[in-house]
Amino acid sequence: MNEMDKIKVLADIVEIPSVNDDEVSVAKYIRDLFAKYGIESKILKVKGNRANLVAEIGEKGPILGFSGHLDVVAAKESDGWHSDPFKLVERDGKLYGRGTSDMKSGVAAMIVSLIELQQKGLKNGRIRLMLTMGEEIGEEGSAYFYEHGYMKDVSALVISEPTYYRIIYAEKGSLDLKITSRGKAAHSSMPNLGYNAVNPLIELLSELNEFFSNPPKNDVLGPLTFNVTVFKGGEQVNTIPDYAEAEINVRTLPNFDGNDVIKKLDEYLEKKNENGATLTREVLMNEDAVLKSPDSVIADLAAEIVESRGREVVKTIAPGITDASNLLKEKKEDYPFIVFGPGNPLVSHQVDEYVEKKAYLDFIDIYQELAEKYFIND
Repeated sequence: MNEMDKIKVLADIVEIPSVNDDEVSVAKYIRDLFAKYGIESKILKVKGNRANLVAEIGEKGPILGFSGHLDVVAAKESDGWHSDPFKLVERDGKLYGRGTSDMKSGVAAMIVSLIELQQKGLKNGRIRLMLTMGEEIGEEGSAYFYEHGYMKDVSALVISEPTYYRIIYAEKGSLDLKITSRGKAAHSSMPNLGYNAVNPLIELLSELNEFFSNPPKNDVLGPLTFNVTVFKGGEQVNTIPDYAEAEINVRTLPNFDGNDVIKKLDEYLEKKNENGATLTREVLMNEDAVLKSPDSVIADLAAEIVESRGREVVKTIAPGITDASNLLKEKKEDYPFIVFGPGNPLVSHQVDEYVEKKAYLDFIDIYQELAEKYFIND
């Protein structure tokens, strides 16, 4: 592929607005592109227009997993974009468009790297590309790959989320909770005839905030974070509210995971209910933290490649979660894993999101070099 061909792949998938939906359209484009180069791939419907794609090259040897997600967050020109967010536009060495950083540049770089490795003839190893739906909300696509056994025989994993040459080997988990409080409506001049649903919920949240003000910590990942991010209650100022709800996001640790947080929440919640409240909770998402070695074979090879390009080697942790939470379930602590991609996380989800053209093209070569060196060293 020449440079224009490589950029066209990214342009084509950016132009498919897979905004938390319709990943199947992107998957069909990739399937058809792979078919032109003799690579078999399969679209795996998860639900509705939402689908994963899996492709594999090579005939024997260990399997290196490549993964990325096909969905993006919402964008519209009225938000202040200087160009159509779903048209790839080049300005001053940067390629602009929704998903260019998070993470269609990483996906496109992996796609092109598979095509070029297939053309060269991959020896002594196989690459399995697992592209997911729904990473931005819910991570159902990666759960599908895990549940259907696609990771069982994969010996190392690279996820192409935006890191801009940094090498990520660990990430906190993420727990999303919804707490509902029910009461009885009444006129605010006669509150004794009702039960205010807001009050016990506020009290519960205050107690939880107090408990997590001195949070559990992990030597690598740092402190657990607890945040109330949504609160709704009441309909009008002179009516005692009969309903209130709150949503909470907790960034969890291997030593204090989502289940530990839920257990602590239930202790507080049950005490409130014993005193007359009607509080219930719902777990919206519970993804585990990932903590692997910074010195695994795949991390060290990535560092070697970064250094060979005259860049500083930075091995670090991720502030957010990735599909690794699902894909790496049951994998041991020494399992070779990195998050490593061309995008810049500082511009992900932002107006005028972009990827540097040089970084995108560079990572096409990096992924090929990484795979070839891994199979030699495995």
